[in-house]
Amino acid sequence: MLAFEVNGTATPIAAANSMAQGENHLPIRHILLGLPICYLILCLVLAIVLSELAFRPPRIPLDEQQWQSAKKTVSRLGSALEDVSISTPDARLQAWFIHPPNPNGNAVILLHGVSDNRLGMMPFAELLLANGYAVLVPDSRAQGMSGGDFPTYGLKETGDVRQWFNWVVARQHPPCVFALGESMGGSIALQALRQTPFCAVIAESAFASFRQIGYLRMGQVFHGGAWVGRFALRPAVELAFLYGRITRGINLAAASPERAVAGSRVPILLIHGLADKNIPPQQSERIRDRNPAGISLWEVPRADHCGTINAAYDEFTSRVLGWFAAHGAAAHLTPSR
Repeated sequence: MLAFEVNGTATPIAAANSMAQGENHLPIRHILLGLPICYLILCLVLAIVLSELAFRPPRIPLDEQQWQSAKKTVSRLGSALEDVSISTPDARLQAWFIHPPNPNGNAVILLHGVSDNRLGMMPFAELLLANGYAVLVPDSRAQGMSGGDFPTYGLKETGDVRQWFNWVVARQHPPCVFALGESMGGSIALQALRQTPFCAVIAESAFASFRQIGYLRMGQVFHGGAWVGRFALRPAVELAFLYGRITRGINLAAASPERAVAGSRVPILLIHGLADKNIPPQQSERIRDRNPAGISLWEVPRADHCGTINAAYDEFTSRVLGWFAAHGAAAHLTPSR
């Protein structure tokens, strides 16, 4: 039979063909309608995962073997570990305080990165102790042996650093207190400048803002650049910050070293490896650009994340010790408020 119309009415064959075409278009409409829903669900899932990873990084407590290793390290220099602690409104924080064998009178607070503990800063402590600096090596909140429900990447840690600063000043009365931080620790040190009068700060592999880190992490999940989080999956990043505010009462988007350094008069040395795939060197460049007159940036070829001390030990030693020596203070410090 041939398909034709009789008096404007379709034959059965024509009607069947029309129904088949409608059925072919129906799945396409469903797909088009379902894409936004799938995208929203994807963003919600990614937001929860991203936020929970930020609030629940692995905690590495100190075991007996690590304690003994640290004690041997400082005993070779003629020093000894002293266990110290402070209490904040919501956490008890733990640290080692180490006196140098030949003190120069000054002190340095060493701040470790996320998913680490104070032991990770001992190579820096060894360098500084050998050159006369007293060293305070704390576990960051919710890391190592310190209390706290979760890290806040500088939002609460800046207050912790201020209290540690006051403890050092009250205990030692040093002419100068410096800070040296790695990764998250560097970012915390920079944010602490708003409240804490360090004589100078060194930050290696710091992030410019936690929002930027959200973009980067989203791109890393999909093996793309920061543009993935900044554009394609920006709603997921923003929902992650919203999720954190709802579930923890913390707005991680407010963690911003680049804002903290703007207008600061504290001399800042930024160090960043050009092979850093975790936090790319453009992050330190962003921080430097907010205060170019007060910030020096040393970008290190072939150094990976927090890897400058291994990639260029001699120059690292020279720059770190030279930076602290060049920015010492003659007057005694008083505790900050």
